[in-house]
Amino acid sequence: MVKKRFLFISPHPDDAELGIGGTILKLKKQGHAVFMVDLTDGEPTPFGSKEKREKETEKATKILGVDERINLGLPNRYLCDNQEARLLVAETIRKFKPDILFCPYSEDAHPDHLAATKITEAARFYAKYTKVDLAGQPHYPFYLFYFFSSHLRISAQPNFFIDISDCFAKKIRAIKSYRSQFIDNFKNKFVFSYVENINHYWGSLIRKEFAEGLFTKEAIKLDNLQSIL
Repeated sequence: MVKKRFLFISPHPDDAELGIGGTILKLKKQGHAVFMVDLTDGEPTPFGSKEKREKETEKATKILGVDERINLGLPNRYLCDNQEARLLVAETIRKFKPDILFCPYSEDAHPDHLAATKITEAARFYAKYTKVDLAGQPHYPFYLFYFFSSHLRISAQPNFFIDISDCFAKKIRAIKSYRSQFIDNFKNKFVFSYVENINHYWGSLIRKEFAEGLFTKEAIKLDNLQSIL
């Protein structure tokens, strides 16, 4: 297997764990290089603090076992698709040089999630510019995929699925690292059953126990049909 580089961009710590944590675990299990970027620290929240979220993120990151995770320090609740954010993410793409880039699904009720998608889409293009005041060498990820971590109560139809049956339990462990968000905050305890239900449903569509759904706006290249069997 040819080893690849993957970069996951998340508006807040915990969004990637919720939406695509199993895929992250699976990629690391396969020996790929995996990097994560949180655009904000996710604070303030009712039961959180900057210090708590940092510790929770460190714990989740250890469980995921990724190669590197950074936080860009953009403003939570007021994340905007502007030049500053685009350039920061473009430089991050140049730094990690991913073959495949991931960001949140484009339908969401949370303004930060919507902004994260727009920022990533623009930054992917910015990152390939020459003759521009950006750190690093030009780089353009071949694919941009979208993971589902939406606040909208919708039944989304992913373009394809990743079997995470052997990683699901560990994914839940990573999510539980965010105690201030999903355990101390009683109203969010439904998250665990929600994640289990949606991953189980998507798994049933491909005759597996658990799966995560991914979306794409571009064509996917297959070398042969064996790739999907």
